[in-house]
Amino acid sequence: MRTIAGEPVDRIPVDIWLTPEVLDSLKAHTGEEAEYDVYCKLDLDKIAWVSPEYDFADGIESNGIYRDPWGVSAKLVQSGAATYLEFTDSPLGEMEEPEELEDYPKWPVPERFMLENAVKQAKLSRQYGFATMGPWISHFEIYCRMRGLENALMDVVAEPEFLEAGIERIDSIQTEMLKRFLKELGDDLDIVLVSDDMGTQESQLMSIQHWRQHFKPRMKAWCDLIHAHGKKVMFHSDGAARPFIPDLIECGIDILNPIQHVCPGMDRISLKQEFGDRITFHGGIENQKVLPYGSVEDVREEVITCLQTLGADGGYIPCSCHNIQPGTPPENVITMIETVQGWNA
Repeated sequence: MRTIAGEPVDRIPVDIWLTPEVLDSLKAHTGEEAEYDVYCKLDLDKIAWVSPEYDFADGIESNGIYRDPWGVSAKLVQSGAATYLEFTDSPLGEMEEPEELEDYPKWPVPERFMLENAVKQAKLSRQYGFATMGPWISHFEIYCRMRGLENALMDVVAEPEFLEAGIERIDSIQTEMLKRFLKELGDDLDIVLVSDDMGTQESQLMSIQHWRQHFKPRMKAWCDLIHAHGKKVMFHSDGAARPFIPDLIECGIDILNPIQHVCPGMDRISLKQEFGDRITFHGGIENQKVLPYGSVEDVREEVITCLQTLGADGGYIPCSCHNIQPGTPPENVITMIETVQGWNA
């Protein structure tokens, strides 16, 4: 938290994002069974996730099909060594008029987001000395999930009234949930994560003008609410997200994640020079080639480059660039962590 606040620190912190399969490999490597004990054994400065659960009146899973609080169904899909939930339907996909949104029967009820386990998880995290982050909130990612990606992208240009109506409903539900979350967790919460991918591997999902029209005012309102409760804002966008960064800073974000520096415009040196005095960078360590397929020396060089660029004069929390994927060698993960810790020495 001192790093995020721009204050002097005793060391550069090192965090980790990982899939369950990678966590299992680290449990085997460390000999620890509990997740938090693994992080302690590795001497990580973990930012621990704390999330609400939703009270599904009729259950979350049936015959192998899961659904999220927004009424979107998903199934487990095996991809190599990894298992993911893949969405199978888009409940708003066939709608044509904004008025139809009023009749959608599965809008979440804010009061049915249950916070008891989130409170317990946050208190447990504090016992381990971890910072905490939650909940996951989003505008466009949820809209894409409910509407379908093709429809959602087309709506930005062709159906802006429908987009506005859908986003407004999504915003209002999450804002009410967030207010309860901030109040209930109190001092046991440090950071709120807003996740709204705007970058692709090569470009952007929409123009900055459309983002300003539909999303910027709502993003600023969330930042203002979060800051009013004394918490920090982490914004997550994969890909080539640079055009949005100045506006995100105007909205009030404190931390930018995950810094996918292989994408156009995301050069580490220029990002640090232009924005490093106003935000903290989180992530940066390349996760598509170097971590899963590189040698130990490749990983060490990648981490050092991140420390020398994104970490110049502070304001950087080294971490994998998104979740470390199944099949990544444990020794590469350990090298990532130990390289940061060796840098501190």
